Amino acid sequence: MSKPENLRTDARTGTKISTMKIPTLPQANSILLEAQQLNPGPWVEHSRQVAAAASAIAICHPQIDHQVAYILGLLHDIGRRAGVTGMRHVIDGYYYLDSLGYSDSARISITHSFPVKNAAYGSSTWDGTQAEYDYLQTYLDQIEYNLYDRLIQLCDSIVQPSGPCLMEKRLVDVVMRYGFNNYTLRKWKAFFEIQASFETAIGKSIYSILPGVVENTFGFQD
Repeated sequence: MSKPENLRTDARTGTKISTMKIPTLPQANSILLEAQQLNPGPWVEHSRQVAAAASAIAICHPQIDHQVAYILGLLHDIGRRAGVTGMRHVIDGYYYLDSLGYSDSARISITHSFPVKNAAYGSSTWDGTQAEYDYLQTYLDQIEYNLYDRLIQLCDSIVQPSGPCLMEKRLVDVVMRYGFNNYTLRKWKAFFEIQASFETAIGKSIYSILPGVVENTFGFQD
């Protein structure tokens, strides 16, 4: 299968160039560094680890560009630059990246938290305005998830600041911090369905290509 249509070939250099509206890798690193200075915390290393996991899975996938996946993973939680918030970080990240002209990265700021296209399925309570909540739901209603949306959702559900772990550990960790609600089980099921879809596409377990899963899951080092 060919690579996705978000890549074009530069006629002069022959290099592959993304046609998606995302920053370059140096720009993305600069954006994350600035956000870290504004609101330092474990979310920054989590973002770097999500980027690395997304890239590793994308390398094995016939329809995803690993460099694009890395950049999208790096910035998925960028809304946390605005401070310590709950679910409103998704809309903060969307508005910020969209204002810079990176609409495809802005999209991931929203979609990474919703494996089910329903604004009620956030991990924690909504702490934005009602107008923002309504906008979020309208946005979700108007898009169809693509492979990049699903990939970052998957990686967000298996990556801690220390690196990849079994999905079960990550999901329980989130529930222990934010609580169990009426949507939790459906959301968990959606994550496992995404995992199964990617494993079918790459022909192997995602854990077989991600480093440190045993150590990050069980806390043991060789």
